[in-house]
Amino acid sequence: MFEQRHIAFFTATILEWKHLLKPEKYKAIILESLKYLVEHKRVKVYGFVIMPNHLHLLWKMEEPHKREDVQRDFMKFTAQQIKYDLIRNHPAVLEKFRVGAKDRQYQLWERNPLSVYCFSTAVTEQKLSYIHRNPIQEKWQLAALPEEYPYSSARFYFENKDDFGFLTHYMD
Repeated sequence: MFEQRHIAFFTATILEWKHLLKPEKYKAIILESLKYLVEHKRVKVYGFVIMPNHLHLLWKMEEPHKREDVQRDFMKFTAQQIKYDLIRNHPAVLEKFRVGAKDRQYQLWERNPLSVYCFSTAVTEQKLSYIHRNPIQEKWQLAALPEEYPYSSARFYFENKDDFGFLTHYMD
């Protein structure tokens, strides 16, 4: 299947670019979800970064899983887990995500995340560099060096350290 042969560059954004992913506990939900997907052989994760209001992934679907199903499940699960915490601990913050749509009261992720296939090693490397440089951009200044930002795969590539236990090198 096409989806299982190519790495995809995936971007998901929090509704209206709000900085919902700033707390470490919400980044941990995303990391645990990625670990689950890898352990259950739904995806291989080659690179990622979790920013305050969006995330980027380089991943590939595993047979027989379809990209849209995995994306939907990942986004739905992470949104539900964050929503449960907001209900318990931050109800005022949750109200900022009230949408009152026909199919939902709240929405945490923007609809229609970006997913682009990488058809060459050069494109994969360009996307990986973009992901790893995201936290050091002047706009963010979350770290001085890519490998110093704890919520990305940069240390895996720069220092050969897999702090997460679910990463696969894009050349493997």
